[in-house]
Amino acid sequence: MTPRTTARTRPRWAAARVLRDRDAALYLAAVVVSGFGTSALWLASGVWVKDLTGSDGLAALCALALWAPALFGPALGATADRVRRRPLLIAASLLPACLLPTLFAVGSPDTLWLLFAVLLVYGAAGVVHDAAESALAAVTVEPGLLGDFNGLRTTANEGMKLVAPPAGAALYAAWGGPAVALLDAATFVLAAALYAALRVREAPPARPAASGRLRTAEGARLLWGHPRMRPLVLAGSATMLCAGVNGAAVYAVVDALGRAPTYAGALYAAQGAGSVLVGLVAGPALRRLGGRRFAAAGIALLAVAVTARAVPYDAVALLSGAAVGAGLPAVLIAALTAVQHETPGPLLGRVAATANSLLFVPNVLGLAAGAALVDRIPPHLLLPALGLVLLATATAVVGRAAADGATEPAGCPPGSPDRPLDQPGPPPGSPARPTELPDPTTPVPPPRPTEQPGHPPGSLTRPTEQPGHPPGSPGRPAEHPGPATPGSPGSPDDAALP
Repeated sequence: MTPRTTARTRPRWAAARVLRDRDAALYLAAVVVSGFGTSALWLASGVWVKDLTGSDGLAALCALALWAPALFGPALGATADRVRRRPLLIAASLLPACLLPTLFAVGSPDTLWLLFAVLLVYGAAGVVHDAAESALAAVTVEPGLLGDFNGLRTTANEGMKLVAPPAGAALYAAWGGPAVALLDAATFVLAAALYAALRVREAPPARPAASGRLRTAEGARLLWGHPRMRPLVLAGSATMLCAGVNGAAVYAVVDALGRAPTYAGALYAAQGAGSVLVGLVAGPALRRLGGRRFAAAGIALLAVAVTARAVPYDAVALLSGAAVGAGLPAVLIAALTAVQHETPGPLLGRVAATANSLLFVPNVLGLAAGAALVDRIPPHLLLPALGLVLLATATAVVGRAAADGATEPAGCPPGSPDRPLDQPGPPPGSPARPTELPDPTTPVPPPRPTEQPGHPPGSLTRPTEQPGHPPGSPGRPAEHPGPATPGSPGSPDDAALP
Protein backbone atom coordinates (compact mmCIF):
# COMPACT_ATOMS: atom_id res chain seq x y z
CA MET A 1 0.00 0.00 0.00
CA THR A 2 1.42 3.37 -0.99
CA PRO A 3 0.46 6.82 0.30
CA ARG A 4 -0.54 7.83 -3.21
CA THR A 5 -2.99 4.93 -3.45
CA THR A 6 -4.43 5.72 -0.05
CA ALA A 7 -4.97 9.36 -0.95
CA ARG A 8 -6.55 8.49 -4.25
CA THR A 9 -8.97 5.81 -3.08
CA ARG A 10 -9.91 7.16 0.34
CA PRO A 11 -10.84 10.83 -0.14
CA ARG A 12 -12.55 12.64 2.65
CA TRP A 13 -15.63 13.21 0.51
CA ALA A 14 -15.60 10.12 -1.67
CA ALA A 15 -19.18 10.62 -2.87
CA ALA A 16 -18.23 14.03 -4.22
CA ARG A 17 -15.27 12.45 -5.99
CA VAL A 18 -17.62 9.96 -7.67
CA LEU A 19 -19.86 12.80 -8.83
CA ARG A 20 -16.87 14.70 -10.23
CA ASP A 21 -15.92 11.70 -12.35
CA ARG A 22 -17.48 12.27 -15.76
CA ASP A 23 -18.40 8.66 -16.56
CA ALA A 24 -19.70 7.91 -13.05
CA ALA A 25 -21.83 11.07 -13.15
CA LEU A 26 -23.25 10.03 -16.54
CA TYR A 27 -24.07 6.58 -15.14
CA LEU A 28 -25.91 8.08 -12.19
CA ALA A 29 -27.76 10.55 -14.41
CA ALA A 30 -28.97 7.65 -16.57
CA VAL A 31 -30.09 5.80 -13.42
CA VAL A 32 -32.09 8.85 -12.28
CA VAL A 33 -33.74 9.39 -15.67
CA SER A 34 -34.67 5.79 -16.45
CA GLY A 35 -35.59 5.12 -12.80
CA PHE A 36 -38.11 7.96 -12.91
CA GLY A 37 -39.87 6.50 -15.92
CA THR A 38 -39.80 2.94 -14.60
CA SER A 39 -41.25 3.91 -11.21
CA ALA A 40 -44.00 5.92 -12.89
CA LEU A 41 -44.96 3.05 -15.21
CA TRP A 42 -44.82 0.49 -12.38
CA LEU A 43 -47.60 2.29 -10.55
CA ALA A 44 -49.62 3.36 -13.59
CA SER A 45 -49.71 -0.11 -15.19
CA GLY A 46 -51.47 -1.62 -12.17
CA VAL A 47 -53.95 1.24 -11.97
CA TRP A 48 -54.55 0.95 -15.71
CA VAL A 49 -55.43 -2.75 -15.50
CA LYS A 50 -57.59 -2.16 -12.43
CA ASP A 51 -59.57 0.54 -14.25
CA LEU A 52 -60.10 -1.65 -17.32
CA THR A 53 -61.05 -4.87 -15.53
CA GLY A 54 -61.85 -4.07 -11.89
CA SER A 55 -59.68 -7.07 -10.94
CA ASP A 56 -57.09 -6.81 -8.18
CA GLY A 57 -55.53 -10.10 -9.29
CA LEU A 58 -54.96 -8.94 -12.87
CA ALA A 59 -53.54 -5.66 -11.58
CA ALA A 60 -51.05 -7.63 -9.47
CA LEU A 61 -49.97 -9.53 -12.60
CA CYS A 62 -48.30 -6.34 -13.84
CA ALA A 63 -45.69 -6.59 -11.09
CA LEU A 64 -45.31 -10.31 -11.79
CA ALA A 65 -44.71 -9.65 -15.49
CA LEU A 66 -41.97 -7.17 -14.64
CA TRP A 67 -40.30 -9.54 -12.15
CA ALA A 68 -40.69 -12.88 -13.94
CA PRO A 69 -37.65 -12.47 -16.26
CA ALA A 70 -35.39 -12.25 -13.17
CA LEU A 71 -35.87 -16.01 -12.85
CA PHE A 72 -33.78 -16.33 -16.02
CA GLY A 73 -31.10 -13.91 -14.82
CA PRO A 74 -28.07 -16.22 -15.35
CA ALA A 75 -29.01 -16.90 -18.98
CA LEU A 76 -29.94 -13.28 -19.75
CA GLY A 77 -26.87 -11.95 -17.94
CA ALA A 78 -24.61 -14.09 -20.13
CA THR A 79 -25.43 -11.66 -22.93
CA ALA A 80 -23.40 -9.02 -21.09
CA ASP A 81 -20.31 -11.25 -21.38
CA ARG A 82 -20.75 -12.08 -25.06
CA VAL A 83 -20.89 -8.55 -26.47
CA ARG A 84 -19.47 -5.14 -25.63
CA ARG A 85 -21.29 -3.67 -22.68
CA ARG A 86 -21.77 -0.02 -23.58
CA PRO A 87 -23.57 -0.81 -26.87
CA LEU A 88 -25.59 -3.41 -24.95
CA LEU A 89 -26.68 -0.77 -22.41
CA ILE A 90 -27.78 1.48 -25.25
CA ALA A 91 -29.72 -1.34 -26.94
CA ALA A 92 -31.33 -2.42 -23.65
CA SER A 93 -32.58 1.16 -23.24
CA LEU A 94 -33.81 1.65 -26.80
CA LEU A 95 -35.71 -1.67 -26.98
CA PRO A 96 -38.35 -0.72 -24.37
CA ALA A 97 -38.38 2.82 -25.77
CA CYS A 98 -39.51 1.38 -29.10
CA LEU A 99 -42.08 -0.97 -27.55
CA LEU A 100 -43.78 1.36 -25.07
CA PRO A 101 -45.57 3.54 -27.68
CA THR A 102 -47.46 0.42 -28.83
CA LEU A 103 -49.43 0.69 -25.57
CA PHE A 104 -51.51 3.43 -27.19
CA ALA A 105 -53.43 0.45 -28.65
CA VAL A 106 -54.49 -0.74 -25.16
CA GLY A 107 -57.98 0.54 -24.50
CA SER A 108 -60.09 -2.44 -23.47
CA PRO A 109 -59.73 -5.73 -21.54
CA ASP A 110 -59.33 -7.56 -24.86
CA THR A 111 -56.07 -5.69 -25.58
CA LEU A 112 -54.46 -6.19 -22.16
CA TRP A 113 -52.36 -9.04 -23.57
CA LEU A 114 -50.28 -6.38 -25.32
CA LEU A 115 -49.59 -4.59 -22.03
CA PHE A 116 -48.46 -7.81 -20.34
CA ALA A 117 -46.29 -8.77 -23.33
CA VAL A 118 -44.57 -5.37 -23.28
CA LEU A 119 -44.02 -5.62 -19.53
CA LEU A 120 -42.38 -9.05 -19.93
CA VAL A 121 -39.96 -7.74 -22.56
CA TYR A 122 -39.44 -4.65 -20.39
CA GLY A 123 -38.44 -6.86 -17.45
CA ALA A 124 -36.09 -8.99 -19.56
CA ALA A 125 -34.38 -5.88 -20.93
CA GLY A 126 -34.00 -4.67 -17.36
CA VAL A 127 -32.19 -7.87 -16.31
CA VAL A 128 -29.73 -7.54 -19.21
CA HIS A 129 -29.35 -3.83 -18.54
CA ASP A 130 -28.51 -4.33 -14.85
CA ALA A 131 -25.93 -7.03 -15.64
CA ALA A 132 -24.20 -4.89 -18.28
CA GLU A 133 -24.28 -1.80 -16.05
CA SER A 134 -22.71 -3.62 -13.08
CA ALA A 135 -20.02 -5.14 -15.29
CA LEU A 136 -19.09 -1.89 -17.01
CA ALA A 137 -19.16 0.14 -13.79
CA ALA A 138 -16.73 -2.30 -12.14
CA VAL A 139 -13.96 -1.38 -14.60
CA THR A 140 -14.89 2.28 -15.07
CA VAL A 141 -15.15 3.44 -11.45
CA GLU A 142 -12.10 3.30 -9.17
CA PRO A 143 -12.19 0.13 -7.03
CA GLY A 144 -11.99 2.11 -3.79
CA LEU A 145 -15.02 4.17 -4.84
CA LEU A 146 -17.32 1.35 -5.96
CA GLY A 147 -19.07 1.31 -2.58
CA ASP A 148 -19.72 5.05 -2.86
CA PHE A 149 -20.95 4.60 -6.44
CA ASN A 150 -23.34 1.80 -5.49
CA GLY A 151 -24.56 3.81 -2.51
CA LEU A 152 -25.27 6.83 -4.70
CA ARG A 153 -27.00 4.54 -7.18
CA THR A 154 -29.27 3.36 -4.36
CA THR A 155 -29.92 6.96 -3.35
CA ALA A 156 -30.85 7.83 -6.94
CA ASN A 157 -33.17 4.83 -7.30
CA GLU A 158 -34.91 5.38 -3.98
CA GLY A 159 -35.18 9.11 -4.56
CA MET A 160 -37.01 8.45 -7.81
CA LYS A 161 -39.39 6.09 -6.00
CA LEU A 162 -40.38 9.02 -3.78
CA VAL A 163 -41.28 11.43 -6.59
CA ALA A 164 -42.05 9.30 -9.67
CA PRO A 165 -45.15 7.35 -8.51
CA PRO A 166 -47.10 10.51 -7.55
CA ALA A 167 -46.04 12.11 -10.83
CA GLY A 168 -47.08 9.00 -12.76
CA ALA A 169 -50.42 8.88 -10.96
CA ALA A 170 -51.08 12.54 -11.77
CA LEU A 171 -50.15 12.02 -15.42
CA TYR A 172 -52.38 8.94 -15.61
CA ALA A 173 -55.31 10.79 -14.04
CA ALA A 174 -54.93 13.62 -16.56
CA TRP A 175 -54.17 11.79 -19.83
CA GLY A 176 -54.36 8.05 -19.18
CA GLY A 177 -51.93 5.13 -19.37
CA PRO A 178 -50.53 5.82 -22.86
CA ALA A 179 -49.20 9.18 -21.66
CA VAL A 180 -47.22 7.47 -18.88
CA ALA A 181 -45.88 4.94 -21.39
CA LEU A 182 -44.75 7.78 -23.66
CA LEU A 183 -43.02 9.50 -20.73
CA ASP A 184 -41.19 6.27 -19.88
CA ALA A 185 -40.12 5.83 -23.51
CA ALA A 186 -38.69 9.35 -23.53
CA THR A 187 -36.68 8.65 -20.37
CA PHE A 188 -35.20 5.52 -21.96
CA VAL A 189 -34.14 7.49 -25.05
CA LEU A 190 -32.44 10.07 -22.83
CA ALA A 191 -30.74 7.30 -20.81
CA ALA A 192 -29.45 5.74 -24.05
CA ALA A 193 -27.96 9.09 -25.05
CA LEU A 194 -26.22 9.33 -21.67
CA TYR A 195 -24.74 5.84 -22.06
CA ALA A 196 -23.60 6.74 -25.58
CA ALA A 197 -21.65 9.68 -24.11
CA LEU A 198 -19.52 7.40 -21.88
CA ARG A 199 -15.83 7.59 -22.78
CA VAL A 200 -15.08 3.90 -22.54
CA ARG A 201 -13.22 1.84 -25.11
CA GLU A 202 -14.06 -1.87 -25.27
CA ALA A 203 -12.40 -4.59 -27.29
CA PRO A 204 -14.75 -7.26 -28.64
CA PRO A 205 -15.00 -10.18 -26.17
CA ALA A 206 -13.03 -13.31 -27.04
CA ARG A 207 -14.95 -16.04 -28.81
CA PRO A 208 -16.01 -18.60 -26.19
CA ALA A 209 -14.80 -22.18 -26.47
CA ALA A 210 -17.53 -23.65 -24.25
CA SER A 211 -21.20 -24.09 -25.07
CA GLY A 212 -23.77 -21.50 -24.07
CA ARG A 213 -25.13 -23.74 -21.30
CA LEU A 214 -21.69 -24.22 -19.75
CA ARG A 215 -20.92 -20.51 -19.95
CA THR A 216 -24.24 -19.66 -18.28
CA ALA A 217 -23.53 -22.10 -15.44
CA GLU A 218 -20.00 -20.75 -14.98
CA GLY A 219 -21.26 -17.60 -13.26
CA ALA A 220 -23.38 -19.58 -10.80
CA ARG A 221 -20.46 -21.94 -10.02
CA LEU A 222 -18.11 -19.07 -9.35
CA LEU A 223 -20.63 -17.27 -7.13
CA TRP A 224 -21.48 -20.39 -5.13
CA GLY A 225 -17.84 -21.39 -4.64
CA HIS A 226 -16.52 -17.96 -3.67
CA PRO A 227 -15.92 -17.55 0.09
CA ARG A 228 -16.60 -13.81 0.14
CA MET A 229 -19.44 -13.38 -2.34
CA ARG A 230 -21.59 -16.36 -1.35
CA PRO A 231 -22.23 -15.37 2.31
CA LEU A 232 -23.30 -11.85 1.31
CA VAL A 233 -25.57 -13.00 -1.50
CA LEU A 234 -27.19 -15.70 0.65
CA ALA A 235 -27.69 -13.22 3.49
CA GLY A 236 -29.24 -10.83 0.97
CA SER A 237 -31.58 -13.56 -0.27
CA ALA A 238 -32.80 -14.34 3.25
CA THR A 239 -33.16 -10.63 4.03
CA MET A 240 -35.17 -9.92 0.87
CA LEU A 241 -37.45 -12.89 1.55
CA CYS A 242 -38.26 -11.44 4.97
CA ALA A 243 -38.59 -7.97 3.47
CA GLY A 244 -41.23 -9.32 1.08
CA VAL A 245 -43.28 -10.71 3.94
CA ASN A 246 -42.85 -7.41 5.78
CA GLY A 247 -44.05 -5.50 2.72
CA ALA A 248 -47.14 -7.66 2.43
CA ALA A 249 -48.00 -6.79 6.05
CA VAL A 250 -48.01 -3.03 5.51
CA TYR A 251 -51.78 -2.73 5.23
CA ALA A 252 -52.25 -4.87 8.33
CA VAL A 253 -49.98 -2.38 10.13
CA VAL A 254 -52.07 0.50 8.80
CA ASP A 255 -55.24 -1.20 10.04
CA ALA A 256 -53.68 -1.68 13.49
CA LEU A 257 -52.98 2.06 13.57
CA GLY A 258 -56.64 2.78 12.80
CA ARG A 259 -55.72 4.66 9.63
CA ALA A 260 -57.10 4.65 6.09
CA PRO A 261 -55.22 2.55 3.49
CA THR A 262 -53.77 5.72 1.95
CA TYR A 263 -51.64 6.11 5.10
CA ALA A 264 -49.39 3.43 3.62
CA GLY A 265 -48.05 6.20 1.38
CA ALA A 266 -46.63 7.99 4.42
CA LEU A 267 -44.92 4.79 5.57
CA TYR A 268 -43.44 4.25 2.11
CA ALA A 269 -42.20 7.84 2.04
CA ALA A 270 -40.45 7.35 5.40
CA GLN A 271 -38.89 4.15 4.11
CA GLY A 272 -37.65 5.89 0.97
CA ALA A 273 -36.08 8.68 3.03
CA GLY A 274 -34.15 6.09 5.05
CA SER A 275 -32.87 4.43 1.86
CA VAL A 276 -31.71 7.76 0.45
CA LEU A 277 -29.75 8.42 3.64
CA VAL A 278 -27.99 5.04 3.77
CA GLY A 279 -27.01 5.38 0.13
CA LEU A 280 -25.09 8.56 0.95
CA VAL A 281 -23.08 6.95 3.77
CA ALA A 282 -22.62 3.48 2.25
CA GLY A 283 -19.15 4.10 0.81
CA PRO A 284 -17.51 5.36 4.03
CA ALA A 285 -19.30 2.64 6.03
CA LEU A 286 -17.99 -0.08 3.71
CA ARG A 287 -14.44 1.23 4.01
CA ARG A 288 -14.65 1.41 7.80
CA LEU A 289 -16.54 -1.82 8.54
CA GLY A 290 -15.91 -4.08 5.56
CA GLY A 291 -18.64 -5.72 3.50
CA ARG A 292 -19.97 -8.31 5.94
CA ARG A 293 -20.02 -6.10 9.02
CA PHE A 294 -21.79 -3.36 7.08
CA ALA A 295 -24.34 -5.89 5.81
CA ALA A 296 -24.82 -7.37 9.29
CA ALA A 297 -25.38 -3.93 10.81
CA GLY A 298 -28.04 -3.16 8.21
CA ILE A 299 -29.81 -6.49 8.71
CA ALA A 300 -29.77 -6.01 12.50
CA LEU A 301 -31.28 -2.54 12.11
CA LEU A 302 -33.93 -4.02 9.83
CA ALA A 303 -34.71 -6.71 12.43
CA VAL A 304 -35.30 -4.09 15.13
CA ALA A 305 -37.39 -1.95 12.77
CA VAL A 306 -39.61 -4.82 11.60
CA THR A 307 -40.24 -5.86 15.20
CA ALA A 308 -41.07 -2.28 16.19
CA ARG A 309 -43.74 -2.04 13.49
CA ALA A 310 -45.91 -4.25 15.68
CA VAL A 311 -46.25 -1.35 18.14
CA PRO A 312 -49.50 0.48 17.17
CA TYR A 313 -48.35 4.10 17.44
CA ASP A 314 -47.92 6.52 14.55
CA ALA A 315 -44.53 7.86 15.66
CA VAL A 316 -43.14 4.35 16.07
CA ALA A 317 -44.54 3.29 12.71
CA LEU A 318 -42.92 6.23 10.89
CA LEU A 319 -39.57 5.82 12.65
CA SER A 320 -39.54 2.08 12.02
CA GLY A 321 -40.40 2.74 8.37
CA ALA A 322 -37.36 4.99 8.04
CA ALA A 323 -35.23 2.36 9.80
CA VAL A 324 -36.48 -0.33 7.39
CA GLY A 325 -35.40 1.89 4.51
CA ALA A 326 -31.98 2.47 6.07
CA GLY A 327 -31.31 -1.16 6.99
CA LEU A 328 -32.53 -3.07 3.94
CA PRO A 329 -30.21 -1.60 1.24
CA ALA A 330 -27.02 -2.25 3.26
CA VAL A 331 -26.75 -5.95 2.41
CA LEU A 332 -27.68 -5.27 -1.24
CA ILE A 333 -24.96 -2.63 -1.61
CA ALA A 334 -22.40 -4.85 0.14
CA ALA A 335 -23.25 -7.87 -2.02
CA LEU A 336 -23.15 -5.95 -5.31
CA THR A 337 -19.86 -4.26 -4.42
CA ALA A 338 -18.36 -7.65 -3.50
CA VAL A 339 -19.46 -9.08 -6.85
CA GLN A 340 -17.86 -6.18 -8.70
CA HIS A 341 -14.61 -6.46 -6.71
CA GLU A 342 -14.21 -10.22 -6.79
CA THR A 343 -15.44 -11.42 -10.18
CA PRO A 344 -13.13 -11.86 -13.18
CA GLY A 345 -14.07 -9.37 -15.89
CA PRO A 346 -15.14 -11.91 -18.56
CA LEU A 347 -17.61 -13.47 -16.08
CA LEU A 348 -18.95 -10.32 -14.48
CA GLY A 349 -22.17 -10.07 -16.50
CA ARG A 350 -23.21 -13.64 -15.66
CA VAL A 351 -22.24 -13.41 -12.01
CA ALA A 352 -23.96 -10.03 -11.53
CA ALA A 353 -27.18 -11.28 -13.16
CA THR A 354 -27.12 -14.47 -11.07
CA ALA A 355 -26.57 -12.45 -7.90
CA ASN A 356 -29.43 -10.09 -8.81
CA SER A 357 -31.76 -13.06 -9.32
CA LEU A 358 -30.78 -14.59 -5.99
CA LEU A 359 -31.24 -11.23 -4.26
CA PHE A 360 -34.51 -10.01 -5.75
CA VAL A 361 -36.57 -13.07 -6.68
CA PRO A 362 -36.96 -13.99 -2.95
CA ASN A 363 -38.62 -10.61 -2.45
CA VAL A 364 -41.41 -11.63 -4.85
CA LEU A 365 -41.72 -14.99 -3.11
CA GLY A 366 -41.88 -13.19 0.22
CA LEU A 367 -44.68 -10.95 -1.02
CA ALA A 368 -46.66 -14.02 -2.11
CA ALA A 369 -46.02 -15.80 1.20
CA GLY A 370 -46.84 -12.67 3.16
CA ALA A 371 -50.14 -12.26 1.34
CA ALA A 372 -51.12 -15.73 2.57
CA LEU A 373 -49.82 -15.19 6.12
CA VAL A 374 -51.25 -11.77 6.99
CA ASP A 375 -54.82 -13.09 6.96
CA ARG A 376 -53.91 -15.90 9.34
CA ILE A 377 -51.32 -14.42 11.72
CA PRO A 378 -51.83 -11.01 13.37
CA PRO A 379 -49.03 -8.48 12.84
CA HIS A 380 -48.09 -8.35 16.53
CA LEU A 381 -47.01 -12.02 16.19
CA LEU A 382 -45.85 -12.15 12.56
CA LEU A 383 -43.54 -9.13 12.64
CA PRO A 384 -41.56 -10.10 15.79
CA ALA A 385 -41.08 -13.58 14.29
CA LEU A 386 -39.64 -11.95 11.15
CA GLY A 387 -37.38 -9.85 13.36
CA LEU A 388 -35.96 -12.99 14.97
CA VAL A 389 -35.22 -14.53 11.57
CA LEU A 390 -33.47 -11.35 10.46
CA LEU A 391 -31.49 -11.15 13.69
CA ALA A 392 -30.30 -14.74 13.18
CA THR A 393 -29.24 -13.81 9.64
CA ALA A 394 -27.26 -10.81 10.90
CA THR A 395 -25.61 -12.95 13.57
CA ALA A 396 -24.53 -15.52 10.98
CA VAL A 397 -23.04 -12.84 8.73
CA VAL A 398 -21.16 -11.03 11.48
CA GLY A 399 -19.94 -14.34 12.93
CA ARG A 400 -18.37 -15.23 9.59
CA ALA A 401 -16.89 -11.73 9.37
CA ALA A 402 -15.29 -12.17 12.81
CA ALA A 403 -13.82 -15.52 11.75
CA ASP A 404 -12.37 -13.95 8.62
CA GLY A 405 -11.05 -11.02 10.60
CA ALA A 406 -8.85 -13.34 12.63
CA THR A 407 -6.88 -14.17 9.49
CA GLU A 408 -6.64 -10.68 8.03
CA PRO A 409 -3.12 -9.40 7.37
CA ALA A 410 -1.84 -6.74 9.68
CA GLY A 411 -2.11 -3.19 8.42
CA CYS A 412 -5.07 -3.83 6.12
CA PRO A 413 -8.23 -2.73 7.92
CA PRO A 414 -11.58 -3.44 6.28
CA GLY A 415 -12.11 -1.22 3.28
CA SER A 416 -8.51 -0.04 2.96
CA PRO A 417 -7.20 0.42 -0.60
CA ASP A 418 -5.18 -2.78 -0.30
CA ARG A 419 -8.31 -4.55 0.90
CA PRO A 420 -11.28 -2.60 -0.52
CA LEU A 421 -13.88 -5.17 0.52
CA ASP A 422 -13.03 -8.23 2.58
CA GLN A 423 -9.62 -8.68 0.90
CA PRO A 424 -10.69 -8.68 -2.75
CA GLY A 425 -7.19 -8.44 -4.14
CA PRO A 426 -5.04 -5.95 -6.04
CA PRO A 427 -6.45 -2.98 -7.95
CA PRO A 428 -7.34 -3.23 -11.66
CA GLY A 429 -4.29 -3.50 -13.89
CA SER A 430 -2.09 -5.41 -11.43
CA PRO A 431 -0.90 -8.86 -12.59
CA ALA A 432 -2.84 -10.79 -9.97
CA ARG A 433 -6.10 -8.84 -10.28
CA PRO A 434 -8.92 -11.37 -10.89
CA THR A 435 -10.78 -9.08 -13.28
CA GLU A 436 -7.80 -9.09 -15.64
CA LEU A 437 -7.64 -12.90 -15.97
CA PRO A 438 -9.00 -14.51 -19.13
CA ASP A 439 -12.38 -16.18 -19.25
CA PRO A 440 -11.87 -19.70 -17.83
CA THR A 441 -14.04 -21.10 -20.62
CA THR A 442 -11.64 -19.88 -23.33
CA PRO A 443 -8.53 -21.85 -24.41
CA VAL A 444 -5.30 -20.98 -22.60
CA PRO A 445 -2.22 -20.58 -24.85
CA PRO A 446 0.73 -22.91 -24.19
CA PRO A 447 3.54 -21.65 -21.92
CA ARG A 448 6.13 -19.47 -23.54
CA PRO A 449 9.76 -20.62 -23.56
CA THR A 450 10.71 -17.80 -21.23
CA GLU A 451 8.41 -18.99 -18.42
CA GLN A 452 9.96 -20.52 -15.32
CA PRO A 453 9.31 -24.26 -14.89
CA GLY A 454 6.31 -25.17 -12.79
CA HIS A 455 4.51 -21.83 -13.13
CA PRO A 456 2.01 -21.43 -15.98
CA PRO A 457 1.63 -18.00 -17.56
CA GLY A 458 -0.18 -15.54 -15.31
CA SER A 459 -0.20 -17.83 -12.23
CA LEU A 460 -0.64 -16.01 -8.94
CA THR A 461 2.54 -17.57 -7.56
CA ARG A 462 4.51 -16.16 -10.45
CA PRO A 463 2.71 -13.08 -11.82
CA THR A 464 4.91 -12.86 -14.97
CA GLU A 465 6.92 -9.94 -13.60
CA GLN A 466 10.65 -9.85 -14.29
CA PRO A 467 12.91 -9.98 -11.24
CA GLY A 468 13.66 -6.63 -9.75
CA HIS A 469 10.79 -4.77 -11.41
CA PRO A 470 7.53 -4.28 -9.45
CA PRO A 471 4.26 -4.35 -11.40
CA GLY A 472 3.91 -1.46 -13.80
CA SER A 473 7.43 -0.09 -13.23
CA PRO A 474 9.17 1.70 -16.14
CA GLY A 475 11.77 -1.08 -16.28
CA ARG A 476 9.17 -3.55 -17.50
CA PRO A 477 6.51 -1.73 -19.50
CA ALA A 478 5.65 -4.44 -22.01
CA GLU A 479 3.62 -6.75 -19.80
CA HIS A 480 1.48 -4.23 -17.86
CA PRO A 481 2.02 -0.85 -19.48
CA GLY A 482 -0.83 1.26 -18.14
CA PRO A 483 -1.64 3.00 -14.89
CA ALA A 484 -3.74 1.26 -12.25
CA THR A 485 -6.52 3.82 -12.35
CA PRO A 486 -9.59 2.41 -14.16
CA GLY A 487 -10.55 4.28 -17.27
CA SER A 488 -7.29 6.24 -17.53
CA PRO A 489 -5.76 6.43 -21.04
CA GLY A 490 -3.66 3.43 -21.86
CA SER A 491 -4.66 1.39 -18.83
CA PRO A 492 -5.41 -2.34 -19.18
CA ASP A 493 -9.05 -1.56 -18.40
CA ASP A 494 -9.27 0.62 -21.49
CA ALA A 495 -7.72 -2.10 -23.61
CA ALA A 496 -10.53 -4.45 -22.57
CA LEU A 497 -13.29 -1.85 -22.73
CA PRO A 498 -14.90 0.23 -25.44
